[in-house]
Amino acid sequence: MECVICKNGITKQGFVTFTLERENVIVLFKNVPAMVCENCGDFYLTTETTKLLLNKASKTLEKGVEFEIINLKLVA
Repeated sequence: MECVICKNGITKQGFVTFTLERENVIVLFKNVPAMVCENCGDFYLTTETTKLLLNKASKTLEKGVEFEIINLKLVA
């Protein structure tokens, strides 16, 4: 797919690091599957991946921690 940001690159399957911040809690997700632009690096997440990240972020909020790193390659 053509990148909608730079209009010059093509997106390819890859992995990114993604950070979510909510209510003063930071969740850093590593190895998130995404379509990544080979030119500008912008990336696109599927609906399923987005739901997974939001679900895991909500669970982190429930724990009462301020910061958590979640490596999706290690999560079954």
